[in-house]
Amino acid sequence: MEALHKFGFANQPTSNSVDDGLKLRDAYMTAVVRCAPPKNKPSVREIETCKFYWTEEIGLLAQIRVVLALGRIAFDTYVKWLRDAEEDVATLKFRHGAFYHFSSPRPALAASYHPSRQNTQTGRLTKQMLESVLVQIQEYLRSSNPI
Repeated sequence: MEALHKFGFANQPTSNSVDDGLKLRDAYMTAVVRCAPPKNKPSVREIETCKFYWTEEIGLLAQIRVVLALGRIAFDTYVKWLRDAEEDVATLKFRHGAFYHFSSPRPALAASYHPSRQNTQTGRLTKQMLESVLVQIQEYLRSSNPI
């Protein structure tokens, strides 16, 4: 939330409960899976079971211009969805800071390591690294025309 707030996507830097006043601006969060799987590693079956929910949400967001995949599971799942929609995804590779553009109506895809404690406490993902991805997203949103 702190990074989203810094870049104008949230009205406050923290969120501790559903009724704490957090409001997102030009941003929406969803998850590939709806439960906390064992060891935080969802199975293919869990991802497929929950696919309906996040794909429905994406379909309802008419103005979506960028998807930020937080972690490889989110990235791979979204890429599979693009492949199923017959988008050419052969060259898409997960790496922190990767940014991919598609033809309309497909939103661009930005990739980041997941901001889990395991990644942030070990330094795999730093505050500056996450902010660099948000800078890319802001620059893209400023330079592209709305759908």
